[in-house]
Amino acid sequence: MEYAIFGNTGATVSRIGFGGAPAGLKNYLQPFDPDAPDDRRQILNAIDAALEAGINYFDTAPGYGGGKSEELLGDALKGLRDSVFLASKAGVCAPDELRRSVENSLRRLQTDRLDFLQIHGTSYTEEAVRTILQGGMLEQMIRLKEEGLVRYIGFTSEDNNAAVFEFIRSGQFDIMQICYNLCMQHPYDPNRPFGSMLEADKAGMGIAVMRTTSSGLFKRWMSLADPNNRFDYTRALIQFVLSNPYVDVALIGMRTADEVRENAAICDDTAGRFDLRDLFTYYR
Repeated sequence: MEYAIFGNTGATVSRIGFGGAPAGLKNYLQPFDPDAPDDRRQILNAIDAALEAGINYFDTAPGYGGGKSEELLGDALKGLRDSVFLASKAGVCAPDELRRSVENSLRRLQTDRLDFLQIHGTSYTEEAVRTILQGGMLEQMIRLKEEGLVRYIGFTSEDNNAAVFEFIRSGQFDIMQICYNLCMQHPYDPNRPFGSMLEADKAGMGIAVMRTTSSGLFKRWMSLADPNNRFDYTRALIQFVLSNPYVDVALIGMRTADEVRENAAICDDTAGRFDLRDLFTYYR
């Protein structure tokens, strides 16, 4: 398994991480029930395969199935706490609600600390930014960090709007989790160059990306463009993201041990990487 240093945190993290959304969300992308014994066993086997492959970054959130994802990861990683990095989240909320959310996450994950606590966001409004930066939420995150309940703090975003840059400029966050893939390249333009990834890197932040394989968007697009196309683009999609020099961890949602092993093999194939700037030589 290939590893990277996660920004100024100094943590050594696997280049691909286990995305916990599919473990908790019912029928997300395909039929699945986290309460069904067979489906639950399938996820536990996938987590075991991830550990065997050297994956040490596990990402989850209370919002993934009302805590189901956290519960599954808590059961699977019990006794292995010191060998993995656990990342969870909390929505934009008041300081007291944030503390309760973290305490509930710790209970479900059967641990005394989170390695990475992130604000769970899609696209932040001006009101949300005020709540976070001036409304006491950030102060509470820092307090939780000082108390040892969390080691590092950050935020997630599907967007690349002004709020993302404001969070980076605040200098208070250790990590950023951003949406990035072949279809959604807004955080990094290698031709200009420009994007929140560059700014986060300058700030010494660890950078994780979500929707690595585009959450099925690229596959649907290709099916519309050519209904007879049956080519599996998974390898190309993952290698595209891992070729980005600013990406520390590419999160991938996986439900089966076979998926884990296949994706780990793609990560191991470093010969499949390329310089993204070469794609833009036409514009130079």
